[in-house]
Amino acid sequence: MYRWIPRILMVALVLSASSFALADEKLRGTVRIDGSSTVFPISEAVAEEFSKNRDYARVRVTVGVSGTGGGFKKFTAGEIDINNASRPIKQNEIDRAKKNNLRYLELPIANDGLSVVINQANTWVDYLTTDELKKIWEPGSSVKTWADVRDGWPDKALRLYGPGTDSGTFDYFTETINGKSQASRADFTKSEDDNMLVKGVSGDKYALGFFGFAYFVENQDILKAVPIKEGSKDPVLPTVETINQGTYSPLSRPVFIYVNVEAAMRPEAKAFIRFYLENAGPLSKEAGYIPLLDSMYRKNKERFESDLLKLAKN
Repeated sequence: MYRWIPRILMVALVLSASSFALADEKLRGTVRIDGSSTVFPISEAVAEEFSKNRDYARVRVTVGVSGTGGGFKKFTAGEIDINNASRPIKQNEIDRAKKNNLRYLELPIANDGLSVVINQANTWVDYLTTDELKKIWEPGSSVKTWADVRDGWPDKALRLYGPGTDSGTFDYFTETINGKSQASRADFTKSEDDNMLVKGVSGDKYALGFFGFAYFVENQDILKAVPIKEGSKDPVLPTVETINQGTYSPLSRPVFIYVNVEAAMRPEAKAFIRFYLENAGPLSKEAGYIPLLDSMYRKNKERFESDLLKLAKN
């Protein structure tokens, strides 16, 4: 009887190894992601967790950062499978996708609060109104110093930092604050890399900048977030609670991934997107974002499966 034990174990090991081999054989290839620097930390975290699963060991997931607009240029040209986006797709991008016969799905994955930040040594800014933000950032702004923003503030040069013009964060901020997407003064330090903006503001007492909430959370030991006052409301700081409740207004927003339908029909891409939607909640929270409700993630996954099935038939 004892002679059968090693054989049984050997059979079990062979079957187990075979099942993993079959899984690997089915799932191999590359999933290409690009786009928003704001959404990058979530997609990067999902890609890392996905790669830890031995069933997906032969699937390579690349995550680039070219800004929401830069990502949509690649996405609508069919160069990438998924675009990270910190704003909804624009009409000209929709038109480009149609021209290239590219079908896509829009999937919200988390909430974010665009954060206005100052240096830790700044002691005079207690809050900023949306009107003051507009005064600072509008095209043709005459604001040169902090004293130009509010009486009693230092007569020191105000140095500004913000995302580049391909950024969805830039689009959202300019549309919300200045009334038109891309409408902004031009004399500020631009970067698609939010870490460069953090470095700029944290190294300059008289600096002001803006970017996604996660980057503030990650650097709150060297930066301060500015409470924002909208109309007659009290000033509100960006926090998990205020962003989730919508009281951090008007700078709260959802963030998205856009999925190329044809790409999503590939087994490795489909597996990755399913994994993304199943794990976006906890991983977005770890990355400093505010997860959607569990019911919304379930609906997203159901919609992904049903829409993919419908579109595959057409």
